[in-house]
Amino acid sequence: MNASATGTGAGDSAGIPRIAVLGNPNTGKTTLFNRLCGMRARTANFPGSTVEGRIGTHRAPDGRVELQLVDLPGTYSLSIDMPEARVCRDCLSGSLDGIEPNAMLVVVDATNLRRNLQFAAQVLLHRHPAVIALNMWDVARTRTSRVDPAELARRLGCPVVPVSGRTGEGLAALDVALDTVTNLPFGSDALIARLQKLPPVETTPAALAAWSDGVVRAATTETASIDDNRDALIDRIDAALTHPLLGIGIFLAIMAGLFAAIFLVASVPMDLIDFLFGRVAEGVRAVLPHGILADLLADGVLRGIGGVLVFLPQICLLFFLVSLLEDSGYLARAAFAVDRVMRRFGLSGLSFVPLLSSHACALPGIMSTRLIRDDRERLATILVAPFMSCSARLPVYVLLIGILSIGKPAWFAGVAFAGCYALGAGAGLLSALIARRTILRGPARALVLELPPYRLPSIRNAALVTWDRANVFIRNAGTTILAISIVMWWLSAFPRVDGDERMQQAQSFAGRIGETLQPVFAPLGFDSQLTVGVMTSFMAREVFVSTMGVLAGTGRGADTGDQRVLEQVAAMARTDGTPVFDPATSAAALVFFVLAMQCLPTLAITRRETGSWKWPALQFGWMTVVAYSAALITHAAVSMTIGVH
Repeated sequence: MNASATGTGAGDSAGIPRIAVLGNPNTGKTTLFNRLCGMRARTANFPGSTVEGRIGTHRAPDGRVELQLVDLPGTYSLSIDMPEARVCRDCLSGSLDGIEPNAMLVVVDATNLRRNLQFAAQVLLHRHPAVIALNMWDVARTRTSRVDPAELARRLGCPVVPVSGRTGEGLAALDVALDTVTNLPFGSDALIARLQKLPPVETTPAALAAWSDGVVRAATTETASIDDNRDALIDRIDAALTHPLLGIGIFLAIMAGLFAAIFLVASVPMDLIDFLFGRVAEGVRAVLPHGILADLLADGVLRGIGGVLVFLPQICLLFFLVSLLEDSGYLARAAFAVDRVMRRFGLSGLSFVPLLSSHACALPGIMSTRLIRDDRERLATILVAPFMSCSARLPVYVLLIGILSIGKPAWFAGVAFAGCYALGAGAGLLSALIARRTILRGPARALVLELPPYRLPSIRNAALVTWDRANVFIRNAGTTILAISIVMWWLSAFPRVDGDERMQQAQSFAGRIGETLQPVFAPLGFDSQLTVGVMTSFMAREVFVSTMGVLAGTGRGADTGDQRVLEQVAAMARTDGTPVFDPATSAAALVFFVLAMQCLPTLAITRRETGSWKWPALQFGWMTVVAYSAALITHAAVSMTIGVH
């Protein structure tokens, strides 16, 4: 997995017992994992696989128990031919390099025992010591079917612990059970013998279902009262959220509110970060003598670091809110609501989750397309996923929309922000339709998806997810931004020219590069400075903001949450004295960034998922043509509307 998960034996090199965490999707497995490990976890890929998982360390409050937990991907069965199931099988058989577990923690949904126990039986057949975590116990207690954990443990032959990953209930008892089973050599012989009496492999699913029904009947009792009103209310809510018209309207309203919150709420911490980095840069200039070193630290290094950190509030807010929606059970219902619409574009509701995930980052979105069984639909989803507005585009949107919003009503920015997401999604769906009617011809499959129960989302779990994803962003994008920011400072600072700042910019290496390539982007209204910003952004979109901050010479970086700095960037002038960011050019640049492929890691993951360079080449070429054409039309339309020529 990574350095912390190496070693061929059970447990890690320090002798800490290793526990593999398994379960069906929607059992709250990852929520429980986050509750146990907190911030002592990281995301990585399993050896020999592109499947993402997490590894972390759990320490009991009393310090007696310390375990290494490996969060395996959720799967409905160990026998299906899917990457997630293969990783789980390899882990159970000890063939997953460096991740041989001492014991298993099988997380089951206490409100849906019948299906979950079938998977648990498959795990227990591998004879590893195991603990069954009856998750969502706080919800199960309110249901009409009451589970007897002691009877269930007797039937399964292993410890059964009621827990709640959301509230933390039962974790002390779980610590005791895990500490006990890590010292056991085998699983329950009685259960193994009972399960091995089941019919041959080809009839095992039906036999396991019958066995599971028997165990559930023996371990549950029905209470006298049945809450028909509650079930009826849930049915009405489901009908509204999955309705092909009302459901889509609700979804669009929720997304618009989410994007408006990201744009407005994050401005306060962004201003604070900008203020702090501005003061530090001023301090550096005050302490160091005027020269190249002071310029490098203040305008290159500090501006580059600030260009990374200043956008963390927006990115964290996006991850946090999306995690809350997912935890509540809403996103699965949104997939059903949009299924009918997506089928018109050759996709199904199964493509909805990868495309929605791509709004955070296209990499996990593309990787999650493995859940799509139809190869043509999966490939179409991969090709159009980068059209979705990812978190790396947020800094660019904030800068350009901020410039366009100067002097506009307060609602303008929120509408423009939501419009960017709508434009990207629309372009992606139209591109999918073209692909499905030409090179990837074929009908979309019917959507079959489990609706998870409604839950009160966990603030703690959402915060942990946000923390993990923010770290990934800083490690992956932050280093790139910092490096390119320093390079851009050097390109704009050398060779040294006597004269004013505008002459320095025009005669610098950056100015000369932009001047050479500017004719290509001239039809879009881009001058040489804006062309330089666009070219540097092909490595990583968010670098555009730092580049324009350096070229604008703001002295504090291009923090779009600061109105004064925004006005300085907006006031950048061409060599003839006209504004770089006139309305037509600003709108064209915004449309270009919405639609263009400007992420090398995304091209790399497309190559890895498709096994060929022809698909990422097609992806890059198509998105570039679409972005350029749309920006050209936008520039012409805005110019005609407001009379700017």
